[in-house]
Amino acid sequence: EVEVAESGGGAVQAGGSLRLSCTTSGFPLEHYPIGWFRQAPGKEREGISCIDGNGGTTVYVDSVKGRFTISKDLDKETVYLQMNNLEPEDTGVYYCARENPRYGNDWSRCDGAGMDNWGKGTLVTVSS
Repeated sequence: EVEVAESGGGAVQAGGSLRLSCTTSGFPLEHYPIGWFRQAPGKEREGISCIDGNGGTTVYVDSVKGRFTISKDLDKETVYLQMNNLEPEDTGVYYCARENPRYGNDWSRCDGAGMDNWGKGTLVTVSS
């Protein structure tokens, strides 16, 4: 059974750091891009960062470039999102999701269109 699950959320002050984890099972992680998405209160879900199958290529939304880093540990079957210098605007529920290449979507758009498995989310709250 394919599963993805987020962890690592919490409450921090502005300028702080958190590392989110997306643990996966039931499929070969090296064959699937993974994305991190955020839904802020009252806003639509947006793509934050995505990473390709072998972890060699990454993309970020402009608002997190230079502050967030996505990475893959294939041995641990886990995708991480290291978030530094957090801002109140980063507050939201963070989801990870698996991109299914069979859908033919360009994973680097990081728009969620090709995702076929989503976690339940982890809440990040950044206070000023």
